[in-house]
Amino acid sequence: MTLALGCIADDYTGASDLANTLTRAGLRTVQTIGVPADDLALPEVDAVVVSLKSRSIEAGLAVSRSRAAETWLRGRGAGHVLFKICSTFDSTDAGNIGPVMDALRADCGEAVVLVTPAFPETGRTVYQGNLFVGAVPLNESPLKDHPLNPMHDSNLVRVLARQSKTQIGLVDLATVTRGAEGVRARLAELAGKGIGAAIIDAVFDRDLETIGLVAAEHRLSVGASGIGLGLARGLVSTGKVRATATSDAGAPVGGSAACLAGSCSQATLQQIANAERIMPVLHLDPDRIITGAGEAQRALDWARPRLAEGPVLIASSSTPDQVAALQARHGRDAAGHAIEQAMADIAESLVKSGVRRLIVAGGETSGAVVDRLKIPGFLVGLEIAAGVPVLRAVGAERDMLLALKSGNFGGAEFFSDALRLMR
Repeated sequence: MTLALGCIADDYTGASDLANTLTRAGLRTVQTIGVPADDLALPEVDAVVVSLKSRSIEAGLAVSRSRAAETWLRGRGAGHVLFKICSTFDSTDAGNIGPVMDALRADCGEAVVLVTPAFPETGRTVYQGNLFVGAVPLNESPLKDHPLNPMHDSNLVRVLARQSKTQIGLVDLATVTRGAEGVRARLAELAGKGIGAAIIDAVFDRDLETIGLVAAEHRLSVGASGIGLGLARGLVSTGKVRATATSDAGAPVGGSAACLAGSCSQATLQQIANAERIMPVLHLDPDRIITGAGEAQRALDWARPRLAEGPVLIASSSTPDQVAALQARHGRDAAGHAIEQAMADIAESLVKSGVRRLIVAGGETSGAVVDRLKIPGFLVGLEIAAGVPVLRAVGAERDMLLALKSGNFGGAEFFSDALRLMR
C-alpha cells in the first residue's frame, strides 16, 4: 500500500471529520485509532487518518505520539502529511499545536509550513490571520469557552507564535486570490526571512483549492478538514488519485442503539433537548460521577430494560456555567477524566448488553469510548451531517456502526438523523 496522503489527527471526532471530507472528495480513506499494529489488515486506500487523543495531553507526550504516527505514514509512502487540528484552533499557550508542528517540521526537513483551520463550508474562515466563526471573531463567539482549551484570542499569528519556537508569518487573502503562484512566491519570501510557518487566509472554498495545490508540494501542512479538502481536490485534479464513490461502510448490523453525550457545547445541548421528544434521555449527575457514587451503574440499570424498545440517550453534558462550577469544586483535569471514564464504562457495558449502533457526542468522550472498546480502525460510510460520517469498525471483536461527533457539529435533530442512517 502506497499512500497518496497521510494524516495525523489530534482527536477522534476531528479524525472522523477529516476522513469524511476526504471520502466525499473521492479518496478511499481509513481512519485508524492510534498508530496501527503491523498485523492490522487494511484495505487498499489512498489516505489513512491516524487518530490520536493528543489535543489536551502534556505537550511532550503529544509530540512523541505524533512523531510515531508520522513515521508509520511515511513508511507507507506518504509524501505529504497533514497534521489535523480543530477548526477553532483548540490549544493553549503551552500547545499542543505549536510543539507538534515544530517537531514534525524538523523531522521532515520542511522550510515553511502552511497553517489554516479555515473551512468555509462549516462557517470557519480566516482573514488577515484572524479566525472567524460565522460573522464574528472566534473570541466573540460561543465556541470560545471550550472547557479544556478556551480560545480568547482570534489572531492565529499571535496564538501560534506563543506556542512555537519558530517565527510565524501570514499569507493574506490578497495573495491567495492571486493563485498558486502568488502563494508560492510569498512562502519563498517568508522562508528567506527564516520564518518557519505561516497562517494562510481562506474565506471561500476556492481558496482551499489554491492552498491544497501549494501545500501538496511540501511535506507537511497543519489545519482543519478544510485544508484536507483542498489537498484531496488537488490530488484528484492533478491525476495523482482517481476519485472513487463512497464505500458501503454503513451496511446494516442490527442490534440495539444507544447515544452518549459528553459535550457541553450549545449545539449538543440543543440536540439533547430535541432528542427527548423521540427517545428516553437520562441526565447524569456530574458530582456523583466524580465522587464515585455509582452513577454509571445507575445509568446502566436505567438503560438496559429500555434498549429492547428502542434507542436511549445518556448525557453528562452541562452548561458552561455548570462546568465552571464543577471544575472549581473538583479541579478541571480530575472532573474531565472522571466523566470521560464513566462514559467509557457505560459504553463498554452497553456493548456487552447488545448495543451495536453507538452515537457519541463530544471529542474527549469519543476518545475515551473508542479506546475502551479497543476498536483499531474504521471504514468511512455515508455522511450524517457535515463532518460526521457513519463509521464501521475494522479489526474489532464485534461488527459495529458508530458515529463520533465533535460537540459543535450536526443539526438540531442530529441524533435522529444519525439513527436513520445506522441500521
